[in-house]
Amino acid sequence: MPKPDLDSAYALGDAEETKEFYRDWAETYDESFAEARGYASPREVAQVFRAAEGDNTPVLDIGAGTGLLGEALQGLVIDALDLSPEMLEVARGKGVYRSLMTGDLTGPLDIPSESYGGLVSTGTFTHGHVGAVCLAELWRIARPDALFVCTVIADVLDSAGFGSALAQMVARGQITPVAFHEFDIYDKPEGDHGTDRALIMQFRKYG
Repeated sequence: MPKPDLDSAYALGDAEETKEFYRDWAETYDESFAEARGYASPREVAQVFRAAEGDNTPVLDIGAGTGLLGEALQGLVIDALDLSPEMLEVARGKGVYRSLMTGDLTGPLDIPSESYGGLVSTGTFTHGHVGAVCLAELWRIARPDALFVCTVIADVLDSAGFGSALAQMVARGQITPVAFHEFDIYDKPEGDHGTDRALIMQFRKYG
């Protein structure tokens, strides 16, 4: 397996490779990546989500990892979903989630329809190993008027098909028009990718 670092994460392929990669990174992820780089995505997504009108709970943290976004949304009723059981074990120790579930976004999720009033994510749709195929299943488990607040990299928005898929969902009346918020991914700009920027996608499911 490649060394656990940002460049290797961007290069991941299928779900099995991703699962093995984050198994090896789980114990050191917060310190070696989030703290060392000043990873700002959890804070930025939480701010956008909290600023939205309505209750928007319960919340599903998609690709929750070690629970950084859960910590930023502490106080809300929130569940965690991730491919890596090892990452979820780290998240469990933070005590911010109601429940923790393993699941693969590229296939069906073992979650009842219309379960969540909010769906959030940081990082899951930024590497390209999870494509737009997941949107239909996420739409299924969202309640009418559910709020989606998720990060995406501009290149992946196009290459992984998110842009066209979201446009079709808007045209079909499935979701509201998508609002985008651009932000700096890292508070510490030194090092590789230090000045990278990302987008937060914000939209709602129509009832």
